[in-house]
Amino acid sequence: MASEIMTGRYTTTGSQEVTVFIIGMRINRWRAVHKWLPVLLAMPPMIKELSINKELGCMGLQSYIQFPATMMIQYWNSEEQLLAYAKEPKHLKAWRTFNKRTKGNDAVGIYHETYIVPKGAYESIYVNMPSFGLGKAIGTEPVTKANGTAKERLNRKAGK
Repeated sequence: MASEIMTGRYTTTGSQEVTVFIIGMRINRWRAVHKWLPVLLAMPPMIKELSINKELGCMGLQSYIQFPATMMIQYWNSEEQLLAYAKEPKHLKAWRTFNKRTKGNDAVGIYHETYIVPKGAYESIYVNMPSFGLGKAIGTEPVTKANGTAKERLNRKAGK
């Protein structure tokens, strides 16, 4: 399904703290499908849960595939909500299953990175793009003379 292109220049509207969580997997041995496919299939139920239950704190996400690896960028309301989700039943079950299946299994690797972006310390620009990334998660506004450069957007959001 194609996303509608927002013609023109847009930036994010928010100035709140954002927690950015990057997670992914890498297939190290293609022929060991029985070892990496279950790891790959563990993610969709959690993504569905996060998409349906916005109160869990995930504001939005984007997924990418560049074989042999996948990557998902998630935008969270807070570090606390991200860490609380890690203790939710669906995630705990997937994590325990993953640990069992990957013990001594180098056919698949996983990674994650977490970034806490302080209030007002980010900027964005989207030109002729569909709703995307952080802008999709927290909303956008048209770029104006007052927020036309990265420096202006960073200074405005940092209250300078």
